Amino acid sequence: MLFQEQEKRNFVTNRRLGSSLAMIAGAINVAGFMDFGYYCANMTGNASAMALNLQDGKLLDGFRAMELSGSFVLGAVVCTFLVNRGRRRHWHAAYAFSILLEAVMLALLGLASAFMLFGPHSFIPALTLCFLMGLQNATVTRISGSVVRTTHITGMLTDLGMEIADWLDAWRHKIGPEHRYTITQRLRLHLQIICCFIGGGVVGAFVYHVWPTYFLFVTAALLASCALPGMVANSLTSFAKRQT
Repeated sequence: MLFQEQEKRNFVTNRRLGSSLAMIAGAINVAGFMDFGYYCANMTGNASAMALNLQDGKLLDGFRAMELSGSFVLGAVVCTFLVNRGRRRHWHAAYAFSILLEAVMLALLGLASAFMLFGPHSFIPALTLCFLMGLQNATVTRISGSVVRTTHITGMLTDLGMEIADWLDAWRHKIGPEHRYTITQRLRLHLQIICCFIGGGVVGAFVYHVWPTYFLFVTAALLASCALPGMVANSLTSFAKRQT
């Protein structure tokens, strides 16, 4: 799922990758709100909160919302640097490495929380989760050619609305079966990713409520399971090239 990019991908690989990571993002977003009171994947809400708090004179809350958005952007920046460097070195596992980095950082954050290294009012965990959501969203956006986003549900709902209109319009006007198939596949892709984000939030809330100590470790393990096949495929490809 994290080995092929853009034109080499198809609806199946995009749907599998988008659904898997959207479910994890939804779980992290809900758990972040339950623990810290912030949505780490909802930058639209954070931008609005920043504006409202600054207007009300709540400078600290306004700057905190600004920091969350900045951390999300920083995650996207780091992802792009990693991918660009990987492309220059012809390392096809650059996207998998970004997701593996997210998994490692989640695990480290889980360790820090388990050993209570952060105070009850620490802002660092929320900033870290926003950074990781930016990293993940940029990774999926780049590898899919901006077809899939796993944390930007506003954009996905917009895409879904447009695909519904195209699908309904296809029944009114005669189009070829290949075009109809493409519209249907895009509709399924966006609808499934949105449902997975919501479903991930439901599951994440339950898991965090029952096993709060292990939540980040579980999500880190799931992310690692998404990244490792791409890294293994890259290693096998490199080994085969050296043998020829």
